[in-house]
Amino acid sequence: MDKSHPAYETDALIAEDIDAYLDTHQHKSLLRFITCGSVDDGKSTLIGRLLYDAKMIFEDQLASLEADSARHGTQGQEIDFALLVDGLAAEREQGITIDVAYRFFTTEKRKFIVADTPGHEQYTRNMVTGASTADLAVILVDARKGVLQQTRRHSFLVHLLGIKHVVLAVNKMDLVDYSQETFDAIVEDYAGFAHEVGIETFTAIPISGFKGDNITSSPSANTAWYQGLSLIDHLESVELSSTAAQEASFRMPVQWVNRPNLDFRGFAGQITSGTVKPGDTVRVVPSGKTSTIKSIATFDGNLEEAVAGQSITITLADEVDCSRGDVIAVADNPPEASDQFCSTLVWMDETALKPGRGYWLKIGSQTVTATVQPPKYEIDVNSLDHLAAKTLELNAIGVAEFATDKPIVFEPYAQNRGLGGFILIDKFTNATVGAGMIEFSLRRAQNVHWQATTITRDDHASLKNQKPRVLWFTGLSGSGKSTIANEVEKQLALMNRHTFLLDGDNVRHGLNKDLGFTETDRIENIRRIGEVAKLMADAGLIVLTAFISPFRAERQMVREMLPEGEFIEIFVDTPLEVAEKRDVKGLYKKARSGELKNFTGIDSPYEAPEEPEIRVNTVDMTPLEAAEYIIAQILPLK
Repeated sequence: MDKSHPAYETDALIAEDIDAYLDTHQHKSLLRFITCGSVDDGKSTLIGRLLYDAKMIFEDQLASLEADSARHGTQGQEIDFALLVDGLAAEREQGITIDVAYRFFTTEKRKFIVADTPGHEQYTRNMVTGASTADLAVILVDARKGVLQQTRRHSFLVHLLGIKHVVLAVNKMDLVDYSQETFDAIVEDYAGFAHEVGIETFTAIPISGFKGDNITSSPSANTAWYQGLSLIDHLESVELSSTAAQEASFRMPVQWVNRPNLDFRGFAGQITSGTVKPGDTVRVVPSGKTSTIKSIATFDGNLEEAVAGQSITITLADEVDCSRGDVIAVADNPPEASDQFCSTLVWMDETALKPGRGYWLKIGSQTVTATVQPPKYEIDVNSLDHLAAKTLELNAIGVAEFATDKPIVFEPYAQNRGLGGFILIDKFTNATVGAGMIEFSLRRAQNVHWQATTITRDDHASLKNQKPRVLWFTGLSGSGKSTIANEVEKQLALMNRHTFLLDGDNVRHGLNKDLGFTETDRIENIRRIGEVAKLMADAGLIVLTAFISPFRAERQMVREMLPEGEFIEIFVDTPLEVAEKRDVKGLYKKARSGELKNFTGIDSPYEAPEEPEIRVNTVDMTPLEAAEYIIAQILPLK
């Protein structure tokens, strides 16, 4: 088109306006917030109203919503805004929220991501999921009911999860004739509890999600006594946590080492806090090595400065050892690194916490094996009392000490969510079973260091002219583990091999005499034996262990303690009926009569090995034949 043509100028102006509009929206700040409270407080209705008033509903969606509202019993021409959010069939049928529903909307001033979280107590884990990334929480209270136990529970969780901005939205004011007296009484009641929990400040707003009072428009005429902002005005003006994050010290967990060629070596990740620019002196944690920032690369080119929330690739002036899981931080104020710490833990799995069991702990870009000690206490989130607890059940919250197999880099959750929050993952199911918030490292972790010795484990093995191994015999009681292990040791002794046999019954006379036979005690029993077996293998011995060791997780834990190839799992595969028929010690009889609790195979499970290195049985083999077969499988011994 000829540039002198009037239409060209018009098109150019339109394109310019579009570019300006897109640029404005692209650079809007983003606020993540959640709505929470008790069942039927109107959370989904509130979010639906926000979406509707923000004109984020398409015409076909609106038509469908009007039809659904009529079908689900909404009277007259009113729209049931909750149906916009309650997407699950079960939710619509019950009129409740089960899953966490995320919705996006935007206004002229800000972009928003809102999470509608469940109100039922049994879905506390879903509420924790929604709150984990939120900057603000809208806690709804039904004006007719006031502050309830679930209101208190969610307020406690909001504070626990580090959400600084809290809005107390007193909803359904239309059903109490917009009474200021009712509103003031609820605010006063909530203020007392909020102070007890630790919520220092909150903003109270009287609203009606159904009628739209004080939601997105100017203050409602129905609440002339209220002089504050409407909900959307408050959401648009509240200070974002990202601002505070940018003012904190620089931290960037390394997600990936980017080396496309020999001339470029960069460290990619997302900045969790602070700012950084070329020339800054930084420290790699946990190694402690220092260097300076050479450049900050992005897809769109190099930056002169990067801030919290940005994903970047850093190049350093020096060739320092840095890999995934490390943290690049400001040199004069680095984060901590420790392998023992105290944490608040929210348990999120149907199967209870197993103290002493190894779980994957994922924090930032770091993944380590972690064991949890029996909880110090469980928190009653309704009364805030500290209750004695040996484990944590679904949705329970407790405080416990953790130990990891290597130091992790972290900061207290209250200071840095990105380096203070973690999840626990079951090693066998890969299910996320818990979410934790680190409070502090344990002093003993800083005082205990590994002492290097001159004579190494290779030296010990060389002196004995053998390769260390741990022969781990597992099977039911009465399967023949101890008998076969004893035969194997006798034959190894004839071959001039240095061995030691750890038997399940024998160690309970001394090392483990303080342990019972609960699931937790069985886990600790194997953990201790694993540590002893590891020390003996370090001394160059061939260690034989004869334990039921009923759980795969603990056998895997011991395997991970040793160098690859040194742990040999030997499954003495004897059917339960055969083992019970032998009943050499009379234990099955006692278990069947109820005299002996938590007996493996009867009222406590045995998880058979899925891929053991060696499998034998005493139905088709004599103990001597089994021993000869095992030795043939582990040769050569050097």
